[in-house]
Order: sequence, then structure tokens, then C-alpha cells
Amino acid sequence: MLEITPTLSIDENDLQYDYIRASGPGGQNVNKVSTAVQLRFNVLNSNLPLDVKERLFKQAGGRINKDGELILHAHQYRTQEQNRYDAQQRLVDLLKAAAAKPKPRRATRPSISAKAARVGEKKEHGEIKRQRRYNPEDWE
Repeated sequence: MLEITPTLSIDENDLQYDYIRASGPGGQNVNKVSTAVQLRFNVLNSNLPLDVKERLFKQAGGRINKDGELILHAHQYRTQEQNRYDAQQRLVDLLKAAAAKPKPRRATRPSISAKAARVGEKKEHGEIKRQRRYNPEDWE
């Protein structure tokens, strides 16, 4: 079990790992060894609560395909084990963020002094624009 929060965990059997060749510098090791990790987690078929799934779909964006699979690529490190751990940690961080319930927005109103200041700024700006106007009497 992969623990996300004290009340939320996912089964490691729900995670699918694909090992692919990484790109970039690294010489012969990069060309021979499949060190990059592609982690797949099926969000739709998981045991996550519905509200967490909804927030995860919003936060993950393009990392979730049309089949409802969250796909994470990890190729920062030179070893397969480190990349696998990195992908797991990124999944945990993403799920923690989705599990956190957003605070409800409290409606606020601007204070009377803030309204007065705004109106004053608008009056000043209008006065500046009025002074820019062409007045034929000024040229006589």
C-alpha cells in the first residue's frame, strides 16, 4: 500500500510501470539501458473518493489520457530505481494536493474608504483626460 494521507492510500498493484530508454546525455548507458520510467495509474478504476478524483482531473490536466489513466514520466536520474521512486513521489504529491479540500470562499465587500479612494482616482484620471481635449478657445 502506498500511503497518501493517514486516511487515503492506494494499492501498489494499481500502479503500472513501463521502462523506456531515456534521452539526453549519458553515453553508452543511455543507449543500452531502459532507465526512464513511465508510471500509469488508472484514476477512473481506482478506489479514490469521487471528490478527490474530480480535483485530480482538474489538477493533472493533460497528464490524464482519454481512458482515465494518469501518466507520469520520470527520467531525471541515471538509474531505474531512482526514477521509479521519483515517479512514485510525484504521484503521491499530486494525490496529496487533490486530497486537500479547498477552503470555501468568503464573500467580502470593499470598505467605504476604499470605494471613496477608487472614485477619487477615477475623478483625477477623468480630469487629466479632460485637459487633453482640444479646445479652440485656447488657440485664440
